[in-house]
Amino acid sequence: MNRCAIAIHGGAGTISRMSLDPDREAAYRVALERAARIGHDVLARGGASVEAVCAAVTDLEDDALFNAGRGAVFNADGEIEMDAAVMDGSRCRAGAVTGVKRIRNPVLAARAVMEKTPYVMLGRDGAEALALAQGLPIVTADYFFTPNRWQALQREKARRAAGAVTPVSDEDRHGTVGAVALDRAGNLAAATSTGGHTHKMAGRIGDTPIIGAGTYAENATCAVSATGDGEYFICLAVAHEIASRMRYLNESLADTASHVVMKTLADAGGTGGLVAIDRLGNVTMPFNTEGMYRASIGVDGRLTVGIHRST
Repeated sequence: MNRCAIAIHGGAGTISRMSLDPDREAAYRVALERAARIGHDVLARGGASVEAVCAAVTDLEDDALFNAGRGAVFNADGEIEMDAAVMDGSRCRAGAVTGVKRIRNPVLAARAVMEKTPYVMLGRDGAEALALAQGLPIVTADYFFTPNRWQALQREKARRAAGAVTPVSDEDRHGTVGAVALDRAGNLAAATSTGGHTHKMAGRIGDTPIIGAGTYAENATCAVSATGDGEYFICLAVAHEIASRMRYLNESLADTASHVVMKTLADAGGTGGLVAIDRLGNVTMPFNTEGMYRASIGVDGRLTVGIHRST
């Protein structure tokens, strides 16, 4: 086959052109390009798709711009709780971690679950014990502290104290990073990582670590990494729904992903988006929100970086 491609996202939601000043937009674009190139470099050297998506997501986790790893948001108790998942489409293997607080790169812990245990998902202390045993970096809570995320929590607390009954803002709700890739051996993989949403109830788990909801990969159809209203993605099994429509209805990746995001998800009241890639290296990145941080490098080697609909 000898073709490879990758797509990444850094979250979807209300990303207003007016509120995103030029310097901040430039910073996001640099970060998205960097992560895409890091993952693609793995593929270009003949590396596996699993390695590529984990490399790209690890880079995004280390960047405080994004709601994963170092830039994760705070829950209602003022703590960080992170989820992550990875899936290898060549062997129907997956790993996920939930509610972790000390693992610097949750996506690497998810990979350890997949490769070093007979399980698919580990939570909290069990996941952190595995990460420690595998020599993954363990950090203290202050590593994850970022002023803007703390301020977002204070704004949400004040809003609720004033009697607000509407959910947390779209901007603070949709924070996730992810990657999908096709390697030169024809294998697909997906990885996703998140801090959840600001002021979430302690212990809440979204779609990111749920295989078939926010993360899915199988060589026969596609790899998907999603971001958005996690509860809707779980109930609709969004990532698996895309693969199923490709398998049973023989729909193209672009058509089915667009239908699921713009019709199935939207009609149910859910918002968000996803990045997906099929076994031929076709990439699609639909979203039904104002924007989604995203980038891709296709089989032709062409880089694209976008935030809003026309960019």
